[in-house]
Amino acid sequence: MMKTRFYMVPLLLLVSWSIYDAKCANETPPLIYPETRVVDQVDTFHGIEVKDPYRWLEADIRESAEVKEWTKEQNKLTNSILDTLPMRESFKQRLTEMYNYERYSTPVKKGGKYFYRHNSGLQNQSVLYVLDSLEGEPRVLLDPNTLSEDGTTALGSAAISNDAKYVAYSLAESGSDWNTWYVKDIESGKTLDDKIEFTKFTQAVWTKDNLGFFYARFPKPDEDFQDTNLNQKIYYHRVGTSQSDDTLVYERLDHPEWGFSNAISEDGRYLIITIWVGTAHRYRVYYKDLSKPNSQPKPLIDEFENDYSFIGSNKSLLYFITDKDAPLRRVIAIDINQPQPANWQEIIPEGASKLEGVSFIGGKFVASYLQDVKSVVKVYKADGSYIRDIPLPGIGRARGFTGKQTDSETFYAFESFNVPTSIYRYNLNTNVQTQYKSPEVPFSPDAFEVKQVFYNSKDSTRVPMFIISKKGVELDGDNALVLYGYGGFNISIAPRFSPSSLSWVDKGGVLAIANIRGGGEYGEQWHEAGTKLKKQNVFDDFIYAAKWLVANKYTKPTKLGINGGSNGGLLVGAVLNQAPELFGAAVPEVGVMDMLRFNKFTAGRYWVDDYGSPEVEQEFKALRAYSPYHNIEERAYPPTMVKTADTDDRVVPGHSFKYIAQLQAKQQGNNPVVIRIESSAGHGAGTPTSKRIQSSADTYAFFAKYLGLK
Repeated sequence: MMKTRFYMVPLLLLVSWSIYDAKCANETPPLIYPETRVVDQVDTFHGIEVKDPYRWLEADIRESAEVKEWTKEQNKLTNSILDTLPMRESFKQRLTEMYNYERYSTPVKKGGKYFYRHNSGLQNQSVLYVLDSLEGEPRVLLDPNTLSEDGTTALGSAAISNDAKYVAYSLAESGSDWNTWYVKDIESGKTLDDKIEFTKFTQAVWTKDNLGFFYARFPKPDEDFQDTNLNQKIYYHRVGTSQSDDTLVYERLDHPEWGFSNAISEDGRYLIITIWVGTAHRYRVYYKDLSKPNSQPKPLIDEFENDYSFIGSNKSLLYFITDKDAPLRRVIAIDINQPQPANWQEIIPEGASKLEGVSFIGGKFVASYLQDVKSVVKVYKADGSYIRDIPLPGIGRARGFTGKQTDSETFYAFESFNVPTSIYRYNLNTNVQTQYKSPEVPFSPDAFEVKQVFYNSKDSTRVPMFIISKKGVELDGDNALVLYGYGGFNISIAPRFSPSSLSWVDKGGVLAIANIRGGGEYGEQWHEAGTKLKKQNVFDDFIYAAKWLVANKYTKPTKLGINGGSNGGLLVGAVLNQAPELFGAAVPEVGVMDMLRFNKFTAGRYWVDDYGSPEVEQEFKALRAYSPYHNIEERAYPPTMVKTADTDDRVVPGHSFKYIAQLQAKQQGNNPVVIRIESSAGHGAGTPTSKRIQSSADTYAFFAKYLGLK
């Protein structure tokens, strides 16, 4: 089951990434930062007073003239620096070249037709196409590039009815998490009058009769896009009717913090409701018998204790991935007629590597594992008997593998750091695969080298790290190197192709990606080792990655930059406070910087699963100890460019605004500490290609100057 969630998805490789040497610092005139008003705001947490002098910067930029004017002045200062960066235009030109290649998604088969997304190269948004057959000519089903002049209207999800008559699709404006759904007739291309508002973190799930679909939505929000999201409910929408007529299927007013994901068994009989309360993979599962009018959802799993991710069904058997008694996860079957745990069947036992995902296609399970952060894919019979490994094109990341029990073939995408995404067609019965789509790129993948190394963290934990460079890089300690990290929410940073990050390597820089704890690379234990009271492990892992790179002559502190987005922005902010002498420049993006108020805005309340809550005394003390905003001291920080977006409603921009205000107030010396505030943009999803190119050009040009890229 594909679940739309609210993680702070890593901006890997939308990337942007010390002290700069004394001679250069002395030659740089001090910056005059915009005046930032200070307020006498003091909060008391568990008897401890905490100052918050820039509280007013939390206000919505669209409602506060003062905040809007402050951002204008900050951008003016930042642009005065960006305009003088020697390699800015060079990076923009090369990024434009490297983005100009065809990109395809894996085809999805419905009603005998195939649906996929395609970007010709420099289109701001990918276009949704339909094929009547794989040998036929594609036609445009939906082109979001026609919906806004600046490319900021993005296609979110697209759900095809089983008979391929309709597509329900969501649109997001300016990077917002809020989506509006519409319905289009696939044959005629006509957009119907259906319009569904106030949704986020949901998919449309069509019923077997193709007359309508289930979805989840929140109550109509207030004007302030920063309000917390509560009381999500499940509705059924019948095509051709008004949203006001939608049928309420399930709500829990007694638990306003609960959220819901929907799926339908392949025979169309059961609606599977997965209930979550945060970012942790701990779910309750309910089901509703759609063959019985007015049936009420019943509990199948009624405790938030483990992961139960729905895979598919076979008559009365429901298949789930679970980490119950299996930290690396396994596959179980629950018979809906005998749902007691004593009757559960183990289909695929826990293995030596993390089980990332499973599909049930043509009566077989296709299981994707992450083995030392690299994909391995295995095929099993319905009873769990092993059949074979699927031979992958190389060392990298494989994803896709969708289909139904009636299908004998599937498609998957494969990519690596220096290999662009290619689409493969695979026959489950014959083990024959062919390359379906392979893009031509304006560079030679053979010119780059990808290594995986392992290093020991502070507590001797063995941590993997990828290093990408041009072949033949000299280990003389003088390379400009950007270190990227994320470390949170059980998200694995597996090999992924990014023209943005590869442009840095193409220009002679080195890129390192540390697979630190808090992620999902080695299962739930690896994740939990970087959460709540153990969050410091994440920062230690990153700091020790930097130390390893210096000790092994890849770089030196003055030429070592750090970058991360979202939870990775928090990472950069925290380690910049803890070890500023290790780094030559920093670019934290859309980061969670105020760890004492993150739970007050939009989806922030969900993140207590990973961070802990400031309302719990012991967790408050841990949060206060590393919160980037609260731990800035009067000292010399390396050149830093904070990045955020004015309408980010995932990690609200107030985090970055307050952080940079504090950093500017306490910065000693002449190294610039500035903020780049993107307009009409959100947390990253749906960002137009043109904005991605310019943003990455600014990031790498900033690193190039302050890390001394030769």
